[in-house]
Amino acid sequence: MKKMTTLGKVFDRVDDLSKNCTDKLIKVNDISFNGLESVNINGDSHRLRTMAQRSIAYRLGIPFQYLRRCPQEVQAYNMNYWMPKERNEELFFRFDGDEVRAIFTLKYTPVDNFELMERLDAMGYEPETKVQCHLDPEFMALSILDEHKRFQVNGERMTPGISISNSEVGLASLSISAFVLRLVCTNGLVSRKEISASYRHVSTKILNEFPEVISKVSRELGIQRHQLMLSVDSKVDDQQSTFERFNKQFQLNQMEREAVEWAWPHEAGDTMFNVINAYTRAAQFEGLPAESSYKLQRVGGDILDMLG
Repeated sequence: MKKMTTLGKVFDRVDDLSKNCTDKLIKVNDISFNGLESVNINGDSHRLRTMAQRSIAYRLGIPFQYLRRCPQEVQAYNMNYWMPKERNEELFFRFDGDEVRAIFTLKYTPVDNFELMERLDAMGYEPETKVQCHLDPEFMALSILDEHKRFQVNGERMTPGISISNSEVGLASLSISAFVLRLVCTNGLVSRKEISASYRHVSTKILNEFPEVISKVSRELGIQRHQLMLSVDSKVDDQQSTFERFNKQFQLNQMEREAVEWAWPHEAGDTMFNVINAYTRAAQFEGLPAESSYKLQRVGGDILDMLG
């Protein structure tokens, strides 16, 4: 899911993705590996998804990229050698059906997307509420629009709101940020001023403080409106070198860079407003993971914040 939709449809998609998801505490002594692709738990084999591969490699202290290059038997030897040295007696496994989607220590308390949707429902957000959503099994970015606070910049209509991002498999912590949607092409820009530092996945405290957190983030919208106006007057003489600098600064991967190249002809111009919109439009690039789409929206917000 990567489009303008309604909160009710997002709820249905989240519910569908979570149907076969379960969590289990697994004793370390019951774990062995066939290689990086699969794990044996009490003799039963389970496929390891990429995030689970990354998380167990980290737990074992084996560089993931090195492990990927090894033959399967070398992978199994390394992983089975280091597994008994794990400090914890049990590990927290997240399953989707028979596949392992993530592995954590017992300190990890997940915030599931279904919990977030239930909390929004309890706060009075209606199923018909318009939202922008980037959602896949690893990451969700949900932006809720406030159509009563629309404004214009450079003759274009903008709709502010809040953006909630979350990963059930450890890609990122739960965070809430200010959000602005450019209506002409549904580009979305996410503020860099987020509420997340105090809410890593070690507690569900943020769920209990949702109304206060959302109110705090909403106060950032006036600042974003002012910065967007500044971006229209900020000239950019060498757009190519500007993109190269920002791509490097924000560590865009190859596919994300290709997305920006695809977006630029749609937004070409000589101001920072054009550059920022190239990054936010790039989030719509076909085939991008939800996390990358959200990252590009955040890059747009980061660049905007540089304007003071």
